[in-house]
Amino acid sequence: MASNGAANAREAAIKARSASRQLQALKSEDRVALLDAIADTLVAHTDDILAANAQDVESATGKITDSLLQRLILKPAKISQLADGIRSIGRQDEPLGRVISATQIAEDLELRKISVPIGVLLIIFEARPDALPQIVSLAIRSGNGLLLKGGKEAAHSNAILHRLISEVLDARAPSVGSGLVSLVTSRDDIDALLKLDDVIDLVIPRGGNALVSHIQRSTRIPVLGHADGICHVYVDAEADSAKALAIAVDSKADYPAACNAAETILVHASLADGLARELLEALKGAGVAVHAGPRAAERYGLERAASLRHEYSSLDVGFELVDDLAAAIDHIHAHGSSHTEVVVTENQATADTFLQLVDAACVHHNASSRFSDGFRYGLGAEVGISTGRIHARGPVGVEGLLTTKFVLRGTGQVVNKDQGVKYTHVARDPSKLA
Repeated sequence: MASNGAANAREAAIKARSASRQLQALKSEDRVALLDAIADTLVAHTDDILAANAQDVESATGKITDSLLQRLILKPAKISQLADGIRSIGRQDEPLGRVISATQIAEDLELRKISVPIGVLLIIFEARPDALPQIVSLAIRSGNGLLLKGGKEAAHSNAILHRLISEVLDARAPSVGSGLVSLVTSRDDIDALLKLDDVIDLVIPRGGNALVSHIQRSTRIPVLGHADGICHVYVDAEADSAKALAIAVDSKADYPAACNAAETILVHASLADGLARELLEALKGAGVAVHAGPRAAERYGLERAASLRHEYSSLDVGFELVDDLAAAIDHIHAHGSSHTEVVVTENQATADTFLQLVDAACVHHNASSRFSDGFRYGLGAEVGISTGRIHARGPVGVEGLLTTKFVLRGTGQVVNKDQGVKYTHVARDPSKLA
């Protein structure tokens, strides 16, 4: 998308909507074939993608934070995983036209609520080139048009990924064409796009707090996403030591820059002289710097954390002692971001209480916070993780990119001030409809 301001932004959005309607007209197997072709193309051009990515990494090294740099880097295994995720999206049940509910309004008058695409999505993401093919694949499966703006740090990577996908669309689905997906290259275009609430239906920003907050302030288009990923692991008094050590370290150190990485470890105070010290040693052994809350700082002589509501996105973590489950939940609600929260315990009642009462998009029992991911949850991929409460929450896959419409089929009925029809309002089982 060339940078000519509002006119080009509107044109791109209109093209995306037109292409999305053509996409919806394709048979399910044709959209699946598109996804398979995109996956195959990414794998076949791995060397080209990595070469473009190496340019980005070289240019960005020393100019961006280490956490952003880690997100920027692509590797052969990552591209292979992306391809697998794209193919798995195609293996999911057909999402469009699914009957969610059905009601016999009156004799020979049936109402169905069915799934349909949202329409045109504007996705803004920072230095995450792997996000581009994930988002495109979810949009193709769900029938949506796309406008994409990636971080300038990933310009070469995004350009080649977009070109490869565009070539597949033009070759394999000419009625849809590459207008389905536009790549925005200028910040000025973003400002113009954010004003187009009449032709863009949803904005999904993937990035830090500053990006998300800016987008929310700058548009009347609905925004779906999360501003922070402040996740906790609570180690209960009845936790299994081996599980607690493994989960705490993995949640923090597996990929510290990820939004689902743990940022604070909470430990039941009864474990202060036992498992808590083992956790500190295990974290230290994994190269993690610990920043303590007031109680832990005093108990262990550790550096005091500037804030217990902080997203490090690095090999740093908060650490605090709490009196009980209720105190842990209160701490999470006071300092967390409603993203992903973990409890480690062998007490089922404690686990059930945590899972029920913690207000977050994802809650885990005896499992790493790193599992809160579209691919790992079996969604194939995600456009992001939403911590809001409207429409979609948690990893947003195909289902989160759908809305509904009502379809009413009759045989000539009229209302006539409700004298022309006898209402029955009988619910029907969608699974038994012809």
